[in-house]
Amino acid sequence: MDILLNILIIIATIFGLWGGAVWVVDSATHIAKKFGISELVIGLTVVAIATSLPEFAVTVSAAIKGQAAISVGNVVGSNIFNLGIILGIVAIFGKVKISKILLYRDGSLLMVTGLLLLLFFRNHNLSRIEGILLALTLLIYIITLIKQKNNIELDEEIPEGNFKSVDILKLIFGVAVIILSANYLVEAASDIARAFGISEWTIGITIVAAGTSMPEFATSIVALIKGRNDISIGNLIGSDLFNLLGVLGTASIIRPLSLTSNEYIGLILLAVSYVFLLIMMRTGWKISRFEGIILILLALLRWSWEFIF
Repeated sequence: MDILLNILIIIATIFGLWGGAVWVVDSATHIAKKFGISELVIGLTVVAIATSLPEFAVTVSAAIKGQAAISVGNVVGSNIFNLGIILGIVAIFGKVKISKILLYRDGSLLMVTGLLLLLFFRNHNLSRIEGILLALTLLIYIITLIKQKNNIELDEEIPEGNFKSVDILKLIFGVAVIILSANYLVEAASDIARAFGISEWTIGITIVAAGTSMPEFATSIVALIKGRNDISIGNLIGSDLFNLLGVLGTASIIRPLSLTSNEYIGLILLAVSYVFLLIMMRTGWKISRFEGIILILLALLRWSWEFIF
């Protein structure tokens, strides 16, 4: 009976994620039009931060409880899901065009951040000072994006659409629905996993990471269907940046984080995956269907590494 109830909850939350994502994409597009901000910047900031709130809640909560492995593991797992599984699926079923500014400004920062974390965690610890530096980097990045709104290149198109004051309420309500739906989805899926004897570690690295990434998945798919490509790709890259800089930064400020040698290897693999991603983005200025399949396979192999080692 409990399993059946959880299955019904999962079905309901999927509809909730989808409906919330539709509202977020529509309202964010209209807000971008109103304030003269490009879809890419909206995707990299407002939408990315909003859809990363589940990761923020889970990671910070784990940090407060002293569960550093869960804090970092959730971020790493979510980032694998975002730019592996989700981006791969989007590339297979739609067109993912890459603009020069997305590659050189945002993609490069993502790669540098991955390498910076390797430097900070070289002694297997992330201190409060290092956490502050990460958070400040995110703040500077967001300020830079906002300041550049009046100097938009041709490949950062201002969306069409009429802004109404209700769009702000739609954005807030859409985000709330997404966060609540993701929370119940994770709980229901975890209960089902436990019923079948799946370990807590396996649940955390797969179900929790994938579950907290469902807002990004729903938002990116809806944006793609509506032809809002910049919101889709911007949401995924922005979410990864927010996870690494904002979420880990805040978590380590609350309580310094520490990792084992095997967990540090996980960060190395994540940084390497960003290098491969940038190469894919540069080839043909798009993520092709074939490259989408490769991204999904690499993400699955990356998860397999966790199970084996």
